[in-house]
Amino acid sequence: MISIKTIAAACGVSIATVSKALNDHSDVSEATKQLVRETAKELGYLPNSQARALKTNKTFNLGVLFVDKAESGLTHNYFASVLDSFKVEAEKMGYDITFISKNLDSFSMTYLEHCKYRNVDGVVIACVDFSQPDVLELINSDFPIATIDFTGHEKISIVSDNINGMRELVEYIISKGHKKIAYIYGDLSEVTSNRLDSYKKALSDAGIEIREDYLVKGKFHDPVSTEEHTKKLLSLPDPPSCIIAPDDFSAIGTINAIESMGLSIPNDISIAGYDGIFLSQVLKPKLTTVRQDTKTIGKEAASLLINLIKKQIKCPCPPKIVKGELLKGETIKDLTKE
Repeated sequence: MISIKTIAAACGVSIATVSKALNDHSDVSEATKQLVRETAKELGYLPNSQARALKTNKTFNLGVLFVDKAESGLTHNYFASVLDSFKVEAEKMGYDITFISKNLDSFSMTYLEHCKYRNVDGVVIACVDFSQPDVLELINSDFPIATIDFTGHEKISIVSDNINGMRELVEYIISKGHKKIAYIYGDLSEVTSNRLDSYKKALSDAGIEIREDYLVKGKFHDPVSTEEHTKKLLSLPDPPSCIIAPDDFSAIGTINAIESMGLSIPNDISIAGYDGIFLSQVLKPKLTTVRQDTKTIGKEAASLLINLIKKQIKCPCPPKIVKGELLKGETIKDLTKE
């Protein structure tokens, strides 16, 4: 195995200089750093992660706690895209990632215990029930924490701009002449609360009555329940002219319900989603939705968490709000032309 002693001999410098060069210390010239790095690569040198951890007191390993209520795991388009961006940015900054769970082989442990077992440097938390005791235990621990789509506990948080995203979506639907707009909202969470409040405010600001029969508690990422809720909405004595689904994937259930009732989109009923996943833009007609900037959300989560680990920033700090983009699509009928 190639050691730093071998590299030092090949470069004609001390072992200490090689160590400093490989760890990018400021008291070593850029020319020497380049020489050492190129020599190390040519000789096939790989650093020992355990030795590095002992010396720096860091493992360069980030924990990811992701527990989707729909149990869709990494098939969840929105969070899969966020976590992919998180992974890419973390790797650029020299970090690996480990998924945190409560089960390891035949052992059962808390999230905090798993983080300690893996000796992660910090943890990003997404798509969990933040009121769960095991989650709260981890959040309140000494580990550097970043949360996605959740604010609180004076932790670093990166959130999609659900308030303005939903407002722009509802205002666009209203601009097309719709006043009977139903909303099947997702599981109760900070995301849902922000979207629901924004939906109501947009209607209220436009002078449109908020009808309780047009508000339905559904589930995220669940086309089956969304299909049933859509059928019930369309069977009302005074059905809506437009239905907003919890998300783009759930909107498939809305589409199925409408087609099963012999209706067409958008001629008979308009629909909208949320997330802006790839699927939404290859459907015929293209789904009207709000594209969340998953690339920026994941990248910012990794960058901010690593900067927190390096003590370059500290908590509390304001949440990082990432703006989305309205995709007008083709699923909202223009009633102003009738």
